[in-house]
Amino acid sequence: MKYSEYLVSTMEAFALMETLESDVSGAMEIMEKSISRGGTLYFCGNGGSAADAQHWAAEFVGRFRLEGKPMSAISLTSNTSILTAIANDYSYESVFSRQVCATGKSGDVLIAITTSGNSASIVEAAKAAREIGMKVIGFTGNSGGKLKNYADVCLRTPSEVTEVIQHIHVTLGHYFAGELEAKFREETHTL
Repeated sequence: MKYSEYLVSTMEAFALMETLESDVSGAMEIMEKSISRGGTLYFCGNGGSAADAQHWAAEFVGRFRLEGKPMSAISLTSNTSILTAIANDYSYESVFSRQVCATGKSGDVLIAITTSGNSASIVEAAKAAREIGMKVIGFTGNSGGKLKNYADVCLRTPSEVTEVIQHIHVTLGHYFAGELEAKFREETHTL
């Protein structure tokens, strides 16, 4: 594929992002409600989506654009001792769900990232989150996969191409970080 063709296919998917407006609003409402009540945003994903989970949690705890009070956000992909212990002692499918059960609480939000929507470890985390009263926001590809059945809101990227889905996920992650930061960060309160 030529570079120009690649850009066109990516831009075509971005042009369809307006179809996500209702779900983006729903996801924003869930996160705003949780943060305003002292809740924590939990992020999980595998591979490139694990990198997104770490990236987005960092934007909330560190900063994106504004200085101010950190927001409570945890990437479930970051602690290699926990991940490898759970994978070894139980199964890889349990690496995120056990962490959710250990620290998640009603009012928290799980942001579950999987381009296919079918990653077993992500689906199991969503099931566990729902069982304890957490809200679940899914970031998936076009079909939504199995995750759509366990998500309160499923942001289904209008593409079947993994890297295009990931481009859009990063864009959405930055949008949420910027909007939530603008709402909840106090410029005068820095740590």
